[in-house]
Order: sequence, then structure tokens, then C-alpha cells
Amino acid sequence: MAAPRRPAAGPHGGTGPVAVDGSPRRPRVLIAPVTVTPTKALGLSHLKGLLWVDVMYRATRSLTDADYLYNHTAFNITRQTAGFWEYLDRACPDIDPSRCTEDDVGRLYTAFQAQPSPPPDGALQPYVRAVEETGWTHPVSRRVLEIWRGHYDWLGLYDPGITRTMPPRAGLEEVVEYLAKRGLCLDARRDGGPVYLDATAQGLPLRAVTSATGHPNYLGCALRDLVPMLERYDEIVLVHDRELTEDYILLQKIFGALGADTHRLGLSRVPLDGVVRSSRHGVDHRHTVAGLADEFGTRGSTDAVRLGMRLYFIAALGKGSGQSFRMDLLGEFIDRAGKLLARDDAPEAPDVAEFLRRNTGGRAFVDAYRLTSALLGRHRRVPLKALTSSLHG
Repeated sequence: MAAPRRPAAGPHGGTGPVAVDGSPRRPRVLIAPVTVTPTKALGLSHLKGLLWVDVMYRATRSLTDADYLYNHTAFNITRQTAGFWEYLDRACPDIDPSRCTEDDVGRLYTAFQAQPSPPPDGALQPYVRAVEETGWTHPVSRRVLEIWRGHYDWLGLYDPGITRTMPPRAGLEEVVEYLAKRGLCLDARRDGGPVYLDATAQGLPLRAVTSATGHPNYLGCALRDLVPMLERYDEIVLVHDRELTEDYILLQKIFGALGADTHRLGLSRVPLDGVVRSSRHGVDHRHTVAGLADEFGTRGSTDAVRLGMRLYFIAALGKGSGQSFRMDLLGEFIDRAGKLLARDDAPEAPDVAEFLRRNTGGRAFVDAYRLTSALLGRHRRVPLKALTSSLHG
């Protein structure tokens, strides 16, 4: 792997990116969210994250050369996913994946998480080898991903390749060696310990990215995909759950030390009646994407439902978790979206590119919250009709 080069100065540092011949070029942006493991139904918090990233990516690619990294294959070797697959084959050998619903899989995942002890690394190795060698995915997870593709179609989400096999861009040993040479990694496996990310020089504690036997956790998997890509982009945007903030601050520091201009977007999960619940404890069907489709599938036009979802989960709920989910309020936003779409754009409304640039906050990427909030402004000139097809067409 080549060492990443620090990008040319962006909006806050004078001139923008330039080509080899010195002429201006469009910025290159990589948007890399945490993936949702294909072991459960898509819930409200998953939906919130997917909608934020979708709006950010679709809007940003109108202004830059943007890529959206969402690679299930890279994370299928984690204990969370490979461990679930081992549980399925051990505890449910007669399961018929073709007849599984998301709710069925979610109940099995809850049972897996309730086990008194996790499976040992040795039990996961056949699954790890199958993923590494062929990109294999367990039939139950393949079924889940196919169901999700239907949800993506209903919501008008861009599909970054959720069912595609995409091997990580580097091996674990290659990444460990690369980081260790730069003082950013401590390999303690010879002494019976794990591999650590090391940003102690920047005031952060060591963080293990593998087990003592070398099995990578989700951070180790993310490094295999992201580190080889850093040099290609002017800005990197990491999107994550707020519960993972410490880990993503660490990634931001590591990538910064490698010369990458890295930003973070932390999103809180969606509370129900004031309480944030993890999907590992089970999700009621009504609070899944499938449940929302049952509730709102015929509420209005396709565009109204798609826009209303974005207005509610982004502009209304915001980044934090201060508001609990309200089915009635989501319905009101869908109705409001229908009314907005019924209006003609004002003649003096700016063109789409200019409107999007106003919502970047000075960065190369568009701020999804600023953008969707601007759509609700009563006295603002918004090119809504022109935006609709680009944001969720």
C-alpha cells in the first residue's frame, strides 16, 4: 500500500483540489458508514442512518466525485455475523432460508445473543475461511439482503451493492505491518495479546482491533477496507452510531496521521417511549421498515412517502435522541411532503447545484440535516421539484 498523500487545501484552506496539470478538478469524497449486519430486520435506527447517508451521498455526488462504501463482505468475518451463522448451523440445522422473514431471523438473532457464552474463535474459522476465500454468505443472510433490496426500492435508496461480493482491499497482516511502520499499531500477538491501534501520541488509549488469536473485530475489518483507499480522496466522511464515538474518534485520528482529511458524523439511535433499545433484544414488527411499509405504503404518492421519510428521520429527529419515534408524526410529514411536491418551484429559486452548495457548511460534502431542514422553510426559495429526482429517484 502506498502512503496516503495529504489532499490539497479545501474550502477552508485556499484553493480547492487541482489536477496533475494544475487545473481545478472536482473534489473526491468517500462516504463510509457503519454497515448493518444482515442478521436482523431493519429497524428505526437503521433506517435513520440509511436515510442520512443516502441524502448525503446523492446530494454530494452532484457537486463532487463521491463514492459510497458499504461492504458487507468485509464485515462478515466478525464475531457478530460469523458467530450468528455458526449458531444457525448448530442450533437450527433444518431451517429453510427461502421461507424466512426478517422477523424470523430477528428472533433467531435474539436467541443467539442470549447464549451464555460466545462461540470460540476456532468454531468461527470455517466461516471466516469461506468468506475470505470465496466471499461466501450464509443463505439466511443472503435471504435478508434480498428482502432489504425490496426495502431500498420502496424507499428510493441508492443501492451501493448490498448483495455484491466485495473482498476487502487489503489483508489484515498487510494493514498491521503498514500501520506498525508508522507507529500507529502495536502487535502483541507474540506475547499472547491482540493487535492494538495506537494513537497514544495523540492522547487516546490503545484499542484492540483483533482478539489474541488474531480474529479481527469490526474496527479491524474497517481498516482493511479503508486504509488502502485513503490516498484516493480529498475528504473522508465516517458515519457511525453515537455509541461508537470513541472508536471513530480513534479512526479519525489514525487517518489524520496518515494524511487523510477525515470527518465524522455520529447519529443517535431512535428512542421508543424515551428508551433506546438494541436490535439484539428484539424489534417489534411495527417498528421495522417492513412495518412502516405496511402502515404507510398507500398513504400518498411514492415521492411523498420517500420525501416524508427523509424529512422526518433527518430534519425532525435530527442527529440526537431527544425525540422518541411517533408514528402519527411520521404520517404528518408524509402528508406535508405531498403538499410540498404539489407546489411549483418559485421562478427565482436557485438551481440545484447552487442550492446544494449552500448546504455544505464549507465542506466538500452536503450536510443532510441542513439540506432537509431547508426544504421545510416557508419563505425560502427551494428547487424542490428538481431536487426530488436526484435525492430519491
